[in-house]
Amino acid sequence: MRQSMRRELALLPFFTIFSAVKKVLILAYDFPPYVSVGGLRPYNWYKYFKEFDIEPIVVTRQWGNKHGNHLDYIEEGSSKNILVEKSEFGTILRSPYHPNLSNRLLLKHGEKRFKILRKSITAFYELGQFLFPIGPKSEIYATARSFLKENKVDAIIASGDPFILFSYANQLSKEFNLPWIADYRDPWSQNQELVDFRVLRAWHSYFEKRTVKNAHLITTVSSFVAKKNSTVIPNKEVLILPNGYEPELIDELASLPQKSDEFQIAFVGTIYDWHPLEGFLTAVQQFLISNYNAKIRINFYGTNVQNKITELVNSKYPALKNHVTITAKMPNSELLKKLAENNTMLLFNYYSYMGTKIFDYLGIKRKIILCFTDDPEANELKRKFYKIEELESESNQLQAELVEKTNSGIAVKDQFHLIEVLQALYIEFEEKGFIACDSIGVENYSRKIQTQKLAEMIKSL
Repeated sequence: MRQSMRRELALLPFFTIFSAVKKVLILAYDFPPYVSVGGLRPYNWYKYFKEFDIEPIVVTRQWGNKHGNHLDYIEEGSSKNILVEKSEFGTILRSPYHPNLSNRLLLKHGEKRFKILRKSITAFYELGQFLFPIGPKSEIYATARSFLKENKVDAIIASGDPFILFSYANQLSKEFNLPWIADYRDPWSQNQELVDFRVLRAWHSYFEKRTVKNAHLITTVSSFVAKKNSTVIPNKEVLILPNGYEPELIDELASLPQKSDEFQIAFVGTIYDWHPLEGFLTAVQQFLISNYNAKIRINFYGTNVQNKITELVNSKYPALKNHVTITAKMPNSELLKKLAENNTMLLFNYYSYMGTKIFDYLGIKRKIILCFTDDPEANELKRKFYKIEELESESNQLQAELVEKTNSGIAVKDQFHLIEVLQALYIEFEEKGFIACDSIGVENYSRKIQTQKLAEMIKSL
């Protein structure tokens, strides 16, 4: 197997001293065709780097969309060998993926069986992978190392999470004498999921300090994440590269008309415990009770709580039964076309986080409905479930401020305000057949612009 890997990798073009183009090895676990907002960031580096004299070589795993849900994350890869893909953008090396025993049990028996055993096995690999080359993700390290033995590059970028990629980049940096960049999409040891687990947090903090101190540069998505990281890794140069939207895809959708037969509200992605889902559904139901003949549809795309939404509508919100549609995950290009058909975009407040979906909403220029800025029930959910330790120096209404800055939507205070907003928007929809969005300055949030900034930094290493 290793010999066949070497033969395939040896076919890739070698670096020559005559080329002004820099070569960069990108370690990215999430990557298309896997449907994940985390995969869009490294994908856009791959897509745009060549325009700025950077040749990207992406090392990711083999992905498929067999299930259309979270099970795709643990599904077996399609080949036991490295798959090499070359395009006008660069090269992608897709490493084999073999589910561990925990994942195989889940795929075969479902989520209700062997819970304790599966959690124990998962914990073993998640902790042990920082000490030994074990676990499903280790194939990415093996693939990257095999490539570097046969080919030269100028730098390595690791995009986390998973943050084991930082450890792999650090090891490769030492072995091949290369600078490496740690790209944080979220905090590592300061992550909200570790707040209540002191031992786990200390474990990750130890490896974060030991690993990232050797990085030549840190990049991240916001000043909030940068400041959280600085409590663990102080005095490191940080480049803030916000998330954004893909300009080519957005340009294709510019002329796509909104649906005019129903007033449609779209939501895409993960719904967290602190999100006021029921507050939103309550307000929409109240609106429908007062406007019985209103033609309104709420479209949920690729959410993580499809069953919960269905159960809520059937048990608590009967007026919404014929007004809610739930759609499975789909590739981002297809998703954006679906979103553009809608009249408005629902966005739940992330407070100190900007999130990623807001940028696609900005790009397709559909009016944003942000829920909520000061709703009593939403505030209680935040108190109970929002584990992110906010900073006094940072705003906790980042999305609301961006919506106001770009004139792209409405920051809704509470459920009562939402009913008023829905009433006004529905009147506009009946009069015009669409909802206007007179946003400004959204071109500043193109992923291509952020990639250019990163490319210039790489050249200066």
